[in-house]
Amino acid sequence: MTKQLTISCEFFPPKSDKGIAILRDVREKLAPLKPDFYSVTFGAGGSTQDNTLDAVIDIQQASATTGIDAAPHLSCVGSTEDNIKNILQTFKDNDIKRIVALRGDLPSGMRDPGDFRYANELIDFIRKETGDHFTIEVACYPEIHPQADSAQADLDNFKRKVDAGADSALTQYFYNVDAYLYFVERCQKVGIEIPIIPGIMPINNFSQLARFSDGCGAEIPRWLRKRLEGFHDDTESLQAFTLDFLTGFTEKLIDAGVPGLHFYSMNRVDPTLTICQRLGLVK
Repeated sequence: MTKQLTISCEFFPPKSDKGIAILRDVREKLAPLKPDFYSVTFGAGGSTQDNTLDAVIDIQQASATTGIDAAPHLSCVGSTEDNIKNILQTFKDNDIKRIVALRGDLPSGMRDPGDFRYANELIDFIRKETGDHFTIEVACYPEIHPQADSAQADLDNFKRKVDAGADSALTQYFYNVDAYLYFVERCQKVGIEIPIIPGIMPINNFSQLARFSDGCGAEIPRWLRKRLEGFHDDTESLQAFTLDFLTGFTEKLIDAGVPGLHFYSMNRVDPTLTICQRLGLVK
């Protein structure tokens, strides 16, 4: 089953020379996983566009040796068609062939959403401008986007992205396998056939994870939240527990037949590498 399993890892763009060196080291150490791609996040309105571009060019230039493609995040809200067109051309000029297409959040203080209101409009524009040059990944939410009016509205929005030309989807992270399986089942019933790849988030700091989860709508099951709270400042025990939990969690996903695994690495080697080593995914 693992032979068909794709792996990808997500990074945030480094902001200093030290961060650039650290990310290169992380990439080299994760390379034995033979990921299909490394994605790099991108702030809405271009707030981290330059750093993202530098990182993805670095990854793509190394791909001749590593075989690992770069996949920059491209958020459209607050952007114009001309701006997106220029970015797409820059990607093409640097041999980048994958994009993670997102709506993004409107930057603070900016009221005009620009020429694109939703991710499906961005995807449609990319296809009209570049045809099939790019493999397009999109986001989806097994536990429902926090801004969605309802579960059905969220599913309808996802289908619009698929119909516009998305090739596969990366989920928001979650810690409930049943939530993912039920979401996939609902997608299949409405004719969504692209791969839906579960996102896996490491747990390095509970309070930080809790704040982020509350904001993005990712549920931390009560039993897990209580266990994590109980470690207090015992970082070593927390990391040992979460490594065991995430290994078992990932194994359940593989046993359920997921098409791939997308690790939100947080620019760290572990626990991504250790989980994959434990599961025999190092190639």
